[in-house]
Amino acid sequence: MSAVTLGLPDRLHEPSVQRSAAMASRTEQLLRGPVVLTLLRLATPNILVMLAQAATGLIETYFVARLGTDALAGMALVFPGVMLMQMIAAGAMGGGISSAIARAIGGGRRDEADALVLHGIVIHVALGLLFMAIMLPFGLPIYRALGGSGGELQAALIYSNVVFAGNIVIWILNALSSAIRGTGNMLVPAAVICVGVVVLVPLSPCLIFGIGPFPALGIAGGGLAFLMYNAAGTAVLGWYVLSGRNAARLRLTPLRWRLIGSILGVGAWSSISSVQTNVIIASATAMVASVAGADAVAGYGTGARLEYLLIPLVFGLGAPLVALVGTNIGAGQYQRALRIGLYGGAIAFAITETIGLSTAMWPHAWLELFSADPHVIAAGSDYLRAVGPFYGFFGLGLALYFASQGAGRVGWPLLAGFVRMAVAIGGGFIALRISGSLSWLFAALAAGLLLHGTIVLAAVLAGAWRRSKPARMSQAA
Repeated sequence: MSAVTLGLPDRLHEPSVQRSAAMASRTEQLLRGPVVLTLLRLATPNILVMLAQAATGLIETYFVARLGTDALAGMALVFPGVMLMQMIAAGAMGGGISSAIARAIGGGRRDEADALVLHGIVIHVALGLLFMAIMLPFGLPIYRALGGSGGELQAALIYSNVVFAGNIVIWILNALSSAIRGTGNMLVPAAVICVGVVVLVPLSPCLIFGIGPFPALGIAGGGLAFLMYNAAGTAVLGWYVLSGRNAARLRLTPLRWRLIGSILGVGAWSSISSVQTNVIIASATAMVASVAGADAVAGYGTGARLEYLLIPLVFGLGAPLVALVGTNIGAGQYQRALRIGLYGGAIAFAITETIGLSTAMWPHAWLELFSADPHVIAAGSDYLRAVGPFYGFFGLGLALYFASQGAGRVGWPLLAGFVRMAVAIGGGFIALRISGSLSWLFAALAAGLLLHGTIVLAAVLAGAWRRSKPARMSQAA
């Protein structure tokens, strides 16, 4: 049975000759273009826009901090869960969508690439409903287990309930963005995000503080502004994919387990990697809370937020890595795929290490953006001085994780993540019990980052992608 495009007129069913030529040219660049120049050309606008998107979270934190320490600490409690959702939606399952589409295009299977768009959306909607079903009824015990109490716990619940009640739009936005990025098109998702940032930055304080005709919603206003931004982006990207302008088009087609498996085979394992990062942050938050008060939690949370800022920054480089490595793996060009991954890892290391060293030397420049409380600044400074110099290894491991998604081989990044968890959580717990000092906990977190990046690099250099086989060519329907 032939696929039917969703409700579009016949004249849009077949792409124009010009558009087909543009799509072929983009694929050719992925397969034949100079490695570094092609990677930088794709990554530069993506990195800039990911920075702009990450800045919105920082700006929201800045405004929420004006509501007081309880609000800032409450946001620190919720942030690991929100970031877990975004990391799975954009980086893990989103990477699974991009990787599957890139490998299908690289192997010449255009109909399969089209079908994967619908499969990706279905998977994302199901996961959005799962997050909603967990976080709405169980938010209170979760945040209490993380050490929340009193005013900070109430603030956490308010913000969490708003965000997770409408989280479906976040998942669909990331499914559509990943489907577009999998074709090698980084510009359209970047442009939509950039325009959304321009709207979100003034909207957030208006809803938080009640400026002009807007009601003063407090911390809930930040969550509502975030959802409105995602809903608007979903509408624009949905129109773009439905219009047939994307190389992989959204079509009504029967769901096939093989295509679901091609996404989950990368995305499900990658989701575990996303869980690892957030479990580490959440566990460290709980350990900080166990020996110190809300000020220390707010300080650590503000410092750790910089680590979260690195994730969208490296994702700006990682999304092109998924498309480039995946397309070349699909075409059987394994040595080129390896060079792309290593160059990407080196660039990510340089960027994140520069940021880490800078914040380690001048932690107050970061922390005083959010709080003037000396206890908050002291805890945050201890964290940044200990962990900041190792951010480069975090960036290296994360970039090679994205490259491994493109190769369809995420086993070693997953194993490296478990090693990081064991050292950061297990080692941190033991160090905290013996010394009672947060400094030793932060040293364990730093050691985990070092091991994570080193293990993934060693595995890729040793040939972790070599067992990949070129996908069989399929005839067009």
